[in-house]
Amino acid sequence: MRIVLIHPNYHSGGAEIAGNWPPAWAAYIAGALKTAGFDDVHFIDAMTNDLPDEVIAERLAALQPDVVGTTAITPSIYTAERLLEIARDTVPNALRVLGGIHATFMYQQVLTEAPWVDVIVRGEGEEIIVDLMRTVAEGRWPEDRQQVKGLAFRDGERIVATQAASTVKDLDGITPDWSLLEWDKYIYVPLGVKVAIPNMARGCPFTCSFCSQWKFWRDYRVRDPIKVVDEIETLVNDHGVGFFILADEEPTINRRKFIQFCEELIARGLPEKIQWGINTRVTDIMRDKELLPLYRKAGLVHVSLGTEAAAQLKLDQFNKETKVADNKEAIRLLREADIFVEAQFIVGLDNETPETLEETYRMAWDWQPDLANWAMYTPWPFTPLFKELGDKVEIFDFSKYNFVTPIMAPAAMTRGELLDGVMKNYRRFYMQKALFHYPWRGTGYRRRYLLGCLKAFLKAGVQRKFYDLGKANYWGPQSKDKVEFNFDRTRTIAQAQIEDWESTQDKASVKRARKVARDTSFKMPNGAEVRACGGGDQQMEEIDA
Repeated sequence: MRIVLIHPNYHSGGAEIAGNWPPAWAAYIAGALKTAGFDDVHFIDAMTNDLPDEVIAERLAALQPDVVGTTAITPSIYTAERLLEIARDTVPNALRVLGGIHATFMYQQVLTEAPWVDVIVRGEGEEIIVDLMRTVAEGRWPEDRQQVKGLAFRDGERIVATQAASTVKDLDGITPDWSLLEWDKYIYVPLGVKVAIPNMARGCPFTCSFCSQWKFWRDYRVRDPIKVVDEIETLVNDHGVGFFILADEEPTINRRKFIQFCEELIARGLPEKIQWGINTRVTDIMRDKELLPLYRKAGLVHVSLGTEAAAQLKLDQFNKETKVADNKEAIRLLREADIFVEAQFIVGLDNETPETLEETYRMAWDWQPDLANWAMYTPWPFTPLFKELGDKVEIFDFSKYNFVTPIMAPAAMTRGELLDGVMKNYRRFYMQKALFHYPWRGTGYRRRYLLGCLKAFLKAGVQRKFYDLGKANYWGPQSKDKVEFNFDRTRTIAQAQIEDWESTQDKASVKRARKVARDTSFKMPNGAEVRACGGGDQQMEEIDA
């Protein structure tokens, strides 16, 4: 049975300005399939190769697959739906499969707007896709499709979701097929080396209201650090990878295993061959300040911190567990450990003003991270904050949910003014860094890395790919009133999806009512009401999961 996996050709001028990122999902899915005996697996990276529809159709016609599978985050969902529409027209007998986080939670929406999607894989795909392919290979599809956990599909006019599948308990049992990827095309621009995105853990025990990771991966699981280093060593030796970014939302949660991971990298001499970066929380940096030299020795050179917002009000709204003062201290600690630090700010909520944008700039300059990034708030349609925002969200063109397009319209600013304010912050921050910091501070590796980051920004700026400026027709402050974001305002939330949300909310209300009826006396130690784990103000204890 021939299976073809395709990565959607979606571009937004966000993270991709730093390089072409290898679609790790394809390696993990293909690895699971091949381990299960499905050896005839092919991969088309339409995004990296910027393939137009007609070329994809030609490739599919030549391969004649039995199954075509793709994935989608929210902004790439329409491109993924289009891929399967092309498959329907080109290889009509092939089963058309869609996975990924957006389809997992928005399957009612997807199956309403793209009825040519045969089946959606809901949740982690490795085990579900194997069960699905066995059903197909044994000739039991579609008769036995309701017996496969973790699916959604149309049955006539009905949309059916089967019982949810459990999460993958044995992450070390998955052997990704990295040979499927075109490694010469995945280059990290700041260093000019091949880049990989391996996975050390899945899930997150925190519940930030704007995030979906904790919903998708559910329980938090960590791989054996030795196995992760085995995988990285393979990437170095077999594919020439020189830089990697751990895909985890926060790999430092489990300090014991993270330390073991670092020590194993050092023991094998890998920091001489490969450097790496992570995303993590300010609180973990504060906790691990004595360990930062070890992390640097292990090859950790870049930390992206979710400082999120300069105003404590925003941090509280996001259910972050950090304080503004902690952000500055964490950045100082990382700089002293010779680890490049990138501060992430979320802007563009309904209460954004020119003054709050200015505040984020002043704080960024005061904190002095090596890099700063202002991301537009993107209200994922399957997160708690999206529901809380209600009518304030009036754009349902998910192709624009990409962190660079202002989905929200602040009460005190137009979207054009918001974009102009963000660009002003970028111009001031990086102009001063370029003139007075990057060329003169540090020697050797530090200077080369920072100048490489500056090169990535300048290249994207000249090509007008950064922040999708070319598509938005933004040329500077003089054009802020003429910016056009080209929203497709005909896009709406499907009635089936709304009914699904309402049903879920009703069930949650009943559950809460029952809980209150059982015990209305319990309060937090400080007298506050009970909140989700991400809503407290203390760092969680180290865990050994």
